[in-house]
This record gives sequence, structure tokens and C-alpha cells, in this order.
Amino acid sequence: MEKLTFTVPQTGEEETFYIVEETRINGRNYLLVTETEDEDGESEAYILKDMSEDGDAEALYEFVEDDDELDSVSAIFAQLLDDDITLE
Repeated sequence: MEKLTFTVPQTGEEETFYIVEETRINGRNYLLVTETEDEDGESEAYILKDMSEDGDAEALYEFVEDDDELDSVSAIFAQLLDDDITLE
């Protein structure tokens, strides 16, 4: 499983997530990630949205917090994974 490490701007701390799946919707990249590498379905999943613009040197990810967007994107990830997932 591919690992993603980024720095939280407010604290300067590093966070590590494992990429479960990725997709592109309406010109934006989305990642389905977990905090653990386990594939047993026990860990919680999160959706990150790439907010960087084309040509930016680094990606800028934000947690998807809008309920409508979260519902839409999680439904797509569920189809891609063909499995039930729990998102927070």
C-alpha cells in the first residue's frame, strides 16, 4: 500500500496515511486513506481532496468536510472498492 506523509501547517507535525484508492472527479483528485496499513477493514477511512493547481510543485490536501461532497465521493469510492466502507 502506498504511503503519504505530509506536514500539518498549524502544528508542523508530520501525518502519515496509507492510500487505499484514488479517483479524479470534476478536475480534482481525491484519495481514500487510512491511518494504518491493515487491510482488515478495522481502521477508519478518510477522504482527502487535492487543492493544488496544475503546475504547483507540491500537492495541497484537505480533508473533505462538506457532507454532500463527502457522500458523493464516498459513494464513488464504494463502487471502486465494491465494498462497504466507513468514512469519518
